[in-house]
Amino acid sequence: MKVVATTNAPAAIGPYSQGIIVNGMFYSSGQIPLTAAGELVEGDITAQTNQVFANLKAVLEAAGTSLDNIVKTTVFMKDMNDFVAMNEVYASHFGDHKPARSAVEVARLPKDVKVEIEVIAIVK
Repeated sequence: MKVVATTNAPAAIGPYSQGIIVNGMFYSSGQIPLTAAGELVEGDITAQTNQVFANLKAVLEAAGTSLDNIVKTTVFMKDMNDFVAMNEVYASHFGDHKPARSAVEVARLPKDVKVEIEVIAIVK
């Protein structure tokens, strides 16, 4: 098991790692729209989802993988009415690659953000 950590994504704000590699698979912690400096990105679901993807790209790179190697994502949203806008941003980051995905509405997310995404990826 290898702990993944990078200063190019927000530091963990609790007793967890940004991600873990086990048996050639990377498991990320949920990423929320904080900058690497820990500042919350205000704004709509589009702005927040783009920041989440910036964070995901940073932790994936630190793990030695990329968006292209993601096999599963889980998207947590504060309001399912934001799904269409979130999905447009999501699709723009993945292009033709379409990993398995779950998307759920939750009552509340850390720091009252609109979106949190976690991923599982192959490390080659």
